[in-house]
Amino acid sequence: MNRILLASAFLLANMSAALADEVPPTLPAAVGPASAAISPAPKAPAPKLVEPHLHIARSNIAGHARIALTFDACMGQADERILSTLVRERIPATIFVTARWLKRNPAAVAVFLQNPDLFELENHGENHIPAVDTPTLIYGIASAGSPQAVRQEVEGGAAAMVAAGIPAPHWFRGSTAKYDLSAIGEIRAMGYRIAGYSVNGDGGSLLGAAITEKRIASARDGDVVISHVNQPTHAAGEGVAKALVDLKAKGTEFVRLEDVEDTGDDKTTE
Repeated sequence: MNRILLASAFLLANMSAALADEVPPTLPAAVGPASAAISPAPKAPAPKLVEPHLHIARSNIAGHARIALTFDACMGQADERILSTLVRERIPATIFVTARWLKRNPAAVAVFLQNPDLFELENHGENHIPAVDTPTLIYGIASAGSPQAVRQEVEGGAAAMVAAGIPAPHWFRGSTAKYDLSAIGEIRAMGYRIAGYSVNGDGGSLLGAAITEKRIASARDGDVVISHVNQPTHAAGEGVAKALVDLKAKGTEFVRLEDVEDTGDDKTTE
């Protein structure tokens, strides 16, 4: 019996030694647990964005400031508080419209076309997509992301305007009013001037009525004011309408962009 146990023990010892010779003492680095995790690819750098300023030629007459009112009609409905004030007070303005807004607001478009002495209609794009030719998010909105998509946003907006009976546009303002420099060059090469601004009147229509009125009423000679005419349920629209009346009472001269000389930075109008 003892001989059998000793023989078995000897056989197991030899098998273990043989297996030990076949298995390497350590795992190859390629299959080690530390190297199994793959390092994440480095993120592409965010594009450098600019938010261009725009000024118009000043009147240089004391007590007779000249300003340009510009309104974005992005999506949603027309703000009759603002639109009716512009018509009633005979205040000229430049309106930047998207293709999406045009489809939803034929009555407001008719008012614009019936008052060509008041309203200059310009291009705000097809789908309200930021005119940035690399992928990024701006205020949570995905950019166009490529030169081809920027071109489609611009050309699609212009085509919708012409289809609605509006003269072909000469100005473009993209969603969020932010651009990268390469997209600015592409849009300028398409024959457009790019509309910046110098006074943010309503903070994207998100400000209250009082602060909106104060901001717009503070506009000075040569300023270009940006506000929105597509948010009738927001308090900002009330402030816009009041500010227009305030400025008119002060003797302000209102002009459209097509009526005066202008100067934009970041090569937006050169």
